[in-house]
Amino acid sequence: MTNPATLSHYDPSGRARMVDLSAKPQTRREAIASAFVALAPAVLAALPQNPKGNPLEVARFAGIQAAKQTSSLIPMCHPLPLSHVDVALEIQPDGVHILATVATTGPTGVEMEALTAASVAALTVYDMTKALDKSIVIRNLQLESKSGGKSGDYQRKP
Repeated sequence: MTNPATLSHYDPSGRARMVDLSAKPQTRREAIASAFVALAPAVLAALPQNPKGNPLEVARFAGIQAAKQTSSLIPMCHPLPLSHVDVALEIQPDGVHILATVATTGPTGVEMEALTAASVAALTVYDMTKALDKSIVIRNLQLESKSGGKSGDYQRKP
């Protein structure tokens, strides 16, 4: 594990800080994150008849909006001009798989924006279906890949 003093969000004395990006170049950066919402078969079957509206479409919009609000939620995140946000939700036999893709041309990455989009989309699926089942589980919120920036590309291994 990395010593907290060497992490970019800490100053030499160990105090948390916002990283100064003013000298970093503007480059294209993209991140993809995923999450999974485990739902009972009866809840999956009821998705199209939800009286609140289409849970997957509401969750898609919520994820997009969340990506744009990341710096308001995570204290050390910079507000970024996002050039692209996509949230895809796929019904699977045991739940809903969420894939959030975020891109920018800027001085820092968009991993947190992608993770925030996936997590809020998952929470929205929960909110839209909780009346049918309280045992819903959100799991596997994770970064799948990132590209651009000083640290280079990353791809989660299967």
